[in-house]
Amino acid sequence: MRTLLVVASMLALAGCATQAERAAAVQRDVDDMLRVYGPGCEKLGYKPQTDPWRECVLRLATNDRLERRDFMTAHCFGSAGFLHCSRF
Repeated sequence: MRTLLVVASMLALAGCATQAERAAAVQRDVDDMLRVYGPGCEKLGYKPQTDPWRECVLRLATNDRLERRDFMTAHCFGSAGFLHCSRF
């Protein structure tokens, strides 16, 4: 029992990312976003590495994420103590 608890604790801690790992992941996401959407903003006439160009990159990335997002609605019914929700 104690061994199982130790192994479970180790697995839980291994799944936690450190602040440096999270910062590195965010930096990779930003680099990918600039690589993917930067050339499009240049073609739209924005000068690279300027604030308007960065705003364009963010706007294109946001629009792309919203278009690919799987919008679902939830419907819930029931009463106090019992609530059933379904997504469709």
